[in-house]
Amino acid sequence: MQPRRIARELALLSASQMPSNSVKLSAQELQSFVLAAVRTLVGEVKDAIETASLELKRSSDRLEKSRVFSADIQSAQAMLSDSLELAQTAINRLGTAVDLPELIQIASQHDVREYALALVRSLHERAPEIDAILEASLVEWQLTRVAQIDRNILKIAVAEIHFLEVPERIAINEAVELAKRYSTEDGHKFVNGVLRRVSRQLAGLPQSESR
Repeated sequence: MQPRRIARELALLSASQMPSNSVKLSAQELQSFVLAAVRTLVGEVKDAIETASLELKRSSDRLEKSRVFSADIQSAQAMLSDSLELAQTAINRLGTAVDLPELIQIASQHDVREYALALVRSLHERAPEIDAILEASLVEWQLTRVAQIDRNILKIAVAEIHFLEVPERIAINEAVELAKRYSTEDGHKFVNGVLRRVSRQLAGLPQSESR
């Protein structure tokens, strides 16, 4: 995997657990990044499995009841479909966890550590500006209502485009890949749409025009 892609993953998974003080942040050792990333990923896996398990139980109960009340069968089928989607998300999280040894090994590279640090520092020090850019690009939606994983992916992309001079095409594509790996089934479409509007906003173009 490319160093910067690993750095983005480390920043995504560790950002919420790293100190906001820039002095302390610059002194963080590699193990702090990796430990924070592992903790976040393990928490994601546990939550996804628990949620999928509960929803599968609910849908199973609904299917059992629908045998008696035939009018409930469509509702039961819809619930089962949603439950299976949650189960797939849980499986994807487990697949990500399997890659942890490779992530930890590559994270030891100097370039990975330095870029991850630059990303997390930008997320903390430029937070008001990043939030303002995203708020202006969300359509009938508030940033605080966006799922945390999607919100952090969006913030990383904006930080790369606006403050770290990463070509926006690369930043957007990498954000979409992160969403495919860590978000819900349609999360990458949401991330792509928002970042396309961010691109137009930063270029001073009306949001209503096609790209």
